[in-house]
Amino acid sequence: MGNRLLDRLRLMQAELTYIRQDIHAHPETAMKEVRTAVLVATKLKQWGITVTEGVGSMGVVGTLESKVPSNRSIGLRADMDALEIIEKNNVSYVSTIFGIMHACGHDGHTTMLLGAAKYLAENRDSFSGTVYFIFQPAEEKIGGAVAMIKDKLFDRFPMDAVYALHNGPRLPVGEFAIRSGPMMAADDTCVVTFRGTGGHGAVPHLAADVTVLLAEFILSLQTIVSRNIAPTDAAVIK
Repeated sequence: MGNRLLDRLRLMQAELTYIRQDIHAHPETAMKEVRTAVLVATKLKQWGITVTEGVGSMGVVGTLESKVPSNRSIGLRADMDALEIIEKNNVSYVSTIFGIMHACGHDGHTTMLLGAAKYLAENRDSFSGTVYFIFQPAEEKIGGAVAMIKDKLFDRFPMDAVYALHNGPRLPVGEFAIRSGPMMAADDTCVVTFRGTGGHGAVPHLAADVTVLLAEFILSLQTIVSRNIAPTDAAVIK
Protein backbone atom coordinates (compact mmCIF):
# COMPACT_ATOMS: atom_id res chain seq x y z
CA MET A 1 0.00 0.00 0.00
CA GLY A 2 2.82 2.41 0.88
CA ASN A 3 4.56 2.25 -2.48
CA ARG A 4 1.26 2.34 -4.36
CA LEU A 5 0.23 5.42 -2.42
CA LEU A 6 3.48 7.26 -3.15
CA ASP A 7 3.39 6.31 -6.82
CA ARG A 8 -0.18 7.59 -7.16
CA LEU A 9 0.60 10.81 -5.32
CA ARG A 10 3.50 11.47 -7.66
CA LEU A 11 1.11 11.15 -10.60
CA MET A 12 -1.28 13.57 -8.86
CA GLN A 13 1.42 16.12 -8.11
CA ALA A 14 0.97 18.28 -11.21
CA GLU A 15 -2.79 18.52 -10.71
CA LEU A 16 -2.47 19.31 -7.01
CA THR A 17 0.23 21.90 -7.68
CA TYR A 18 -2.09 23.62 -10.15
CA ILE A 19 -4.95 23.62 -7.63
CA ARG A 20 -2.76 25.02 -4.88
CA GLN A 21 -1.37 27.79 -7.07
CA ASP A 22 -4.87 28.65 -8.29
CA ILE A 23 -6.13 28.98 -4.72
CA HIS A 24 -3.04 31.00 -3.80
CA ALA A 25 -3.65 33.42 -6.67
CA HIS A 26 -7.28 33.94 -5.59
CA PRO A 27 -7.19 34.32 -1.79
CA GLU A 28 -10.32 35.02 0.22
CA THR A 29 -10.58 36.17 3.82
CA ALA A 30 -12.68 34.73 6.64
CA MET A 31 -16.29 33.95 5.75
CA LYS A 32 -15.74 35.21 2.22
CA GLU A 33 -14.30 31.97 0.80
CA VAL A 34 -16.90 31.84 -1.98
CA ARG A 35 -14.63 30.92 -4.89
CA THR A 36 -12.57 28.53 -2.80
CA ALA A 37 -15.66 26.72 -1.51
CA VAL A 38 -17.01 26.35 -5.05
CA LEU A 39 -13.66 24.98 -6.24
CA VAL A 40 -13.57 22.47 -3.38
CA ALA A 41 -17.16 21.33 -3.92
CA THR A 42 -16.65 21.01 -7.67
CA LYS A 43 -13.56 18.82 -7.28
CA LEU A 44 -15.18 16.58 -4.69
CA LYS A 45 -18.21 16.03 -6.91
CA GLN A 46 -15.97 15.21 -9.87
CA TRP A 47 -14.40 12.45 -7.81
CA GLY A 48 -17.75 10.93 -6.81
CA ILE A 49 -17.82 12.26 -3.27
CA THR A 50 -21.11 13.39 -1.73
CA VAL A 51 -20.93 17.12 -1.00
CA THR A 52 -22.73 19.29 1.54
CA GLU A 53 -22.20 23.01 1.05
CA GLY A 54 -22.93 26.00 3.25
CA VAL A 55 -22.15 24.29 6.55
CA GLY A 56 -21.68 27.14 9.01
CA SER A 57 -22.18 29.57 6.11
CA MET A 58 -19.09 28.87 3.98
CA GLY A 59 -17.99 25.39 5.08
CA VAL A 60 -17.93 22.37 2.80
CA VAL A 61 -18.14 18.73 3.91
CA GLY A 62 -17.45 15.78 1.63
CA THR A 63 -18.72 12.31 2.58
CA LEU A 64 -17.00 9.19 1.28
CA GLU A 65 -18.10 5.68 2.18
CA SER A 66 -15.77 2.77 1.64
CA LYS A 67 -16.64 -0.41 -0.20
CA VAL A 68 -15.94 -2.30 3.03
CA PRO A 69 -18.94 -2.12 5.42
CA SER A 70 -18.12 -0.57 8.80
CA ASN A 71 -19.67 1.69 11.44
CA ARG A 72 -16.40 3.53 11.94
CA SER A 73 -15.96 7.10 10.75
CA ILE A 74 -13.32 9.81 10.90
CA GLY A 75 -13.04 13.44 9.86
CA LEU A 76 -10.15 15.08 8.04
CA ARG A 77 -10.14 18.86 8.33
CA ALA A 78 -8.45 21.77 6.53
CA ASP A 79 -8.90 25.55 6.67
CA MET A 80 -9.50 27.72 3.60
CA ASP A 81 -9.15 31.41 4.50
CA ALA A 82 -6.36 33.87 3.71
CA LEU A 83 -4.93 36.89 5.53
CA GLU A 84 -5.11 40.64 4.97
CA ILE A 85 -1.45 40.98 3.97
CA ILE A 86 0.14 42.49 0.86
CA GLU A 87 2.01 39.79 -1.03
CA LYS A 88 5.48 40.73 -2.26
CA ASN A 89 6.55 37.36 -3.66
CA ASN A 90 7.74 37.25 -7.25
CA VAL A 91 6.02 34.10 -8.47
CA SER A 92 3.73 33.36 -11.39
CA TYR A 93 0.83 32.60 -9.06
CA VAL A 94 1.15 35.70 -6.86
CA SER A 95 -2.07 36.94 -5.27
CA THR A 96 -4.34 38.74 -7.71
CA ILE A 97 -6.22 40.41 -4.85
CA PHE A 98 -4.28 43.39 -3.49
CA GLY A 99 -3.93 43.32 0.27
CA ILE A 100 -4.91 39.67 0.66
CA MET A 101 -2.66 36.63 0.47
CA HIS A 102 -2.30 33.05 1.64
CA ALA A 103 0.51 33.82 4.09
CA CYS A 104 -0.33 30.97 6.47
CA GLY A 105 -0.50 28.15 3.96
CA HIS A 106 -4.20 27.42 3.95
CA ASP A 107 -4.02 27.12 0.18
CA GLY A 108 -1.72 24.18 0.80
CA HIS A 109 -3.93 22.74 3.54
CA THR A 110 -6.98 22.83 1.27
CA THR A 111 -5.04 21.23 -1.56
CA MET A 112 -3.65 18.46 0.64
CA LEU A 113 -7.12 17.55 1.84
CA LEU A 114 -8.37 17.53 -1.74
CA GLY A 115 -5.48 15.22 -2.60
CA ALA A 116 -6.42 12.87 0.23
CA ALA A 117 -10.04 12.94 -0.90
CA LYS A 118 -9.16 12.08 -4.48
CA TYR A 119 -6.86 9.23 -3.49
CA LEU A 120 -9.35 7.69 -1.08
CA ALA A 121 -12.17 8.06 -3.62
CA GLU A 122 -10.07 6.08 -6.08
CA ASN A 123 -9.32 3.43 -3.46
CA ARG A 124 -12.56 2.86 -1.57
CA ASP A 125 -11.63 -0.78 -1.09
CA SER A 126 -8.42 0.12 0.78
CA PHE A 127 -10.16 1.25 3.99
CA SER A 128 -13.33 0.54 5.94
CA GLY A 129 -15.90 3.03 7.16
CA THR A 130 -16.75 6.61 6.29
CA VAL A 131 -14.43 9.57 5.83
CA TYR A 132 -15.69 13.13 6.15
CA PHE A 133 -13.61 15.83 4.49
CA ILE A 134 -14.17 19.07 6.41
CA PHE A 135 -13.21 22.32 4.69
CA GLN A 136 -13.47 25.02 7.33
CA PRO A 137 -13.81 28.77 6.72
CA ALA A 138 -12.58 31.55 9.00
CA GLU A 139 -9.76 29.97 10.95
CA GLU A 140 -7.75 33.21 11.06
CA LYS A 141 -10.52 35.40 12.48
CA ILE A 142 -11.70 32.58 14.77
CA GLY A 143 -15.31 31.60 14.27
CA GLY A 144 -15.44 29.21 11.34
CA ALA A 145 -15.19 26.10 13.49
CA VAL A 146 -17.79 27.41 15.92
CA ALA A 147 -20.14 28.26 13.05
CA MET A 148 -19.86 24.74 11.63
CA ILE A 149 -20.41 23.14 15.03
CA LYS A 150 -23.44 25.36 15.69
CA ASP A 151 -24.74 24.22 12.31
CA LYS A 152 -24.74 20.70 13.81
CA LEU A 153 -21.60 19.48 12.05
CA PHE A 154 -21.14 16.53 14.40
CA ASP A 155 -24.84 15.67 14.52
CA ARG A 156 -25.12 15.60 10.75
CA PHE A 157 -21.75 13.93 10.25
CA PRO A 158 -20.97 11.77 13.32
CA MET A 159 -17.27 11.01 13.63
CA ASP A 160 -15.21 8.87 15.97
CA ALA A 161 -12.26 11.25 15.66
CA VAL A 162 -11.09 14.27 13.67
CA TYR A 163 -7.59 14.81 12.31
CA ALA A 164 -6.02 18.05 11.12
CA LEU A 165 -2.58 19.33 10.20
CA HIS A 166 -0.61 22.53 9.72
CA ASN A 167 2.32 23.14 7.44
CA GLY A 168 5.70 23.40 9.15
CA PRO A 169 8.20 25.60 7.27
CA ARG A 170 10.91 24.70 9.77
CA LEU A 171 10.72 21.01 8.84
CA PRO A 172 12.78 19.74 5.89
CA VAL A 173 10.78 19.03 2.75
CA GLY A 174 9.47 15.47 2.79
CA GLU A 175 9.25 15.21 6.58
CA PHE A 176 6.29 15.51 8.95
CA ALA A 177 5.95 15.57 12.72
CA ILE A 178 3.42 13.98 15.05
CA ARG A 179 3.11 13.74 18.82
CA SER A 180 0.79 12.55 21.54
CA GLY A 181 -1.20 15.46 22.91
CA PRO A 182 -1.38 19.04 21.64
CA MET A 183 0.92 19.93 18.76
CA MET A 184 0.18 23.66 18.61
CA ALA A 185 -1.32 26.27 20.94
CA ALA A 186 -5.01 27.05 21.07
CA ASP A 187 -5.84 30.74 20.74
CA ASP A 188 -8.05 32.59 23.18
CA THR A 189 -8.78 36.32 22.99
CA CYS A 190 -9.99 38.91 25.47
CA VAL A 191 -10.43 42.68 25.32
CA VAL A 192 -9.23 44.94 28.15
CA THR A 193 -10.26 48.59 28.12
CA PHE A 194 -8.29 51.33 29.91
CA ARG A 195 -9.97 54.66 30.58
CA GLY A 196 -8.19 57.81 31.67
CA THR A 197 -8.45 61.58 31.47
CA GLY A 198 -6.38 63.96 29.40
CA GLY A 199 -4.33 66.80 30.78
CA HIS A 200 -1.38 69.08 30.31
CA GLY A 201 2.15 67.70 30.41
CA ALA A 202 3.09 70.30 33.01
CA VAL A 203 0.47 69.03 35.46
CA PRO A 204 0.33 65.24 35.02
CA HIS A 205 -1.03 64.82 38.53
CA LEU A 206 -4.30 66.33 37.36
CA ALA A 207 -4.75 63.72 34.64
CA ALA A 208 -5.14 59.96 34.58
CA ASP A 209 -2.42 58.80 32.18
CA VAL A 210 -3.29 55.35 30.90
CA THR A 211 -0.04 55.10 28.91
CA VAL A 212 2.03 54.27 31.99
CA LEU A 213 -0.65 51.91 33.26
CA LEU A 214 -0.82 50.16 29.89
CA ALA A 215 2.97 49.74 29.76
CA GLU A 216 2.97 48.22 33.25
CA PHE A 217 0.05 45.97 32.35
CA ILE A 218 1.76 44.60 29.23
CA LEU A 219 4.92 43.74 31.17
CA SER A 220 2.97 42.21 34.05
CA LEU A 221 1.06 39.91 31.71
CA GLN A 222 4.20 37.86 31.16
CA THR A 223 4.28 36.87 34.83
CA ILE A 224 1.04 34.95 34.32
CA VAL A 225 3.00 32.26 32.49
CA SER A 226 6.18 32.39 34.56
CA ARG A 227 4.37 32.25 37.90
CA ASN A 228 1.24 30.24 37.13
CA ILE A 229 2.18 27.67 34.48
CA ALA A 230 4.41 24.71 35.30
CA PRO A 231 7.84 24.83 33.59
CA THR A 232 7.04 21.49 31.95
CA ASP A 233 3.92 22.94 30.29
CA ALA A 234 3.77 25.40 27.42
CA ALA A 235 1.88 28.68 27.23
CA VAL A 236 2.29 31.99 25.44
CA ILE A 237 0.77 35.40 26.04
CA LYS A 238 1.04 37.61 22.99
